[in-house]
Amino acid sequence: MIGVSKLYCSTVEPSDVLRYHRKAKELPSHLLQFSEDKKPVVVWNMTRACNLSCLHCYCSATKEPSHDELNESQAYNLVHSLTQYGVPVILFSGGEPLLHPLLFELIELAVKGGTRAVLSTNGLLLTRDKALRLRDLGLAYVGVSLDGPAEPHDRIRGRRGAFNEALAAVRIARDAGLKVGLRLTITQSNRLFLNDLFDLMIEENIPRVCFYHLVTNDKRPELDTETLTHSQTRAAVDLIAARTKDLLDRGFKAEVLTVDNQADGPYLYLKLLAENKIETAENCLELLKLNGGASSGHGIGCVSWNGDVHPDQFWRSLILGSIKNKSFAEIWHDPNNDILQALKNKTQHLTSRCRHCRFLTVCGGGLRARAYFVSGDPWAPDPACYLTDEEIGLKSKNLDNRPAGRL
Repeated sequence: MIGVSKLYCSTVEPSDVLRYHRKAKELPSHLLQFSEDKKPVVVWNMTRACNLSCLHCYCSATKEPSHDELNESQAYNLVHSLTQYGVPVILFSGGEPLLHPLLFELIELAVKGGTRAVLSTNGLLLTRDKALRLRDLGLAYVGVSLDGPAEPHDRIRGRRGAFNEALAAVRIARDAGLKVGLRLTITQSNRLFLNDLFDLMIEENIPRVCFYHLVTNDKRPELDTETLTHSQTRAAVDLIAARTKDLLDRGFKAEVLTVDNQADGPYLYLKLLAENKIETAENCLELLKLNGGASSGHGIGCVSWNGDVHPDQFWRSLILGSIKNKSFAEIWHDPNNDILQALKNKTQHLTSRCRHCRFLTVCGGGLRARAYFVSGDPWAPDPACYLTDEEIGLKSKNLDNRPAGRL
């Protein structure tokens, strides 16, 4: 997760993080990514059921719940064990989490256990009564998916009128006093509409937006045609950075983030240097070092509807264990799970240009799931990295015997 507003516009400085001693329990939510004592944010895809059929769905959601979803006792035990373990955030997702019959009770349990509860929804089922109940339960944030204006959103989501329903949900959440933000996955179908999301933020007074880079997987090869080229990705990040600066220059307080492409961090740093914003660039680099780069299997984990644990929400073919047999903490710290232990020390295993990149310690090699899906090798370079060899400090094509890169 790359905070464009934090890094490019310097709304956060390293001292803001260090004053909390980088302790997750003390850090405000917008600084959690910089914690030193990282326990993972856990994405829980609590049901596979969904009322939409979205083009880019990473979990291949279905109309009905899966037959092997956690039962009531298992669901309660999961949330209780996560709060006891001390995860800072549980992100309740799906499918569509508002279809889960125990959503409110489980959010209440999480909040009472001292964990921030966050909801990711398509918005179609969010009523005023539900929003007020979520607010009263202490829900920290609700992210509503909007893939651009009406035409691309409805096409991507597979339902006419879905945009208007989602926008209504944003308004309902905002008016109920919930912190609300937008979520968008950048694809070929909507890359020309990113400006519209910024315009909508201003029109509707929405303080937060997350732009997700598309992650294809081995179950959805048709998504390859929706993947942006490297030059298109650079253009998208340039637009996001420019519009973020414009918002903040106007006095509009906004948090803007990109997700699932760690190359965005070094790119923003290089962009600041090119613009001769040296002090801001130095702050950006220091924050990137505090963040530590890609966090799959370390700073983020995922639990599927059936209890399977994954290193992140995209790498579903890699199952680390099941909470039906062990607690999440036992699975997450299993010393005998070689791939999990390797993910926690991934810079030692990366190969080729990733291993010798001067930004290795601030990027961490990007998304390992994406590398695996494309090449079959979890330690190969992330194919979504759009930085040139020159930008990452590679002058020689003979990389095999060179020492690992450091900034």
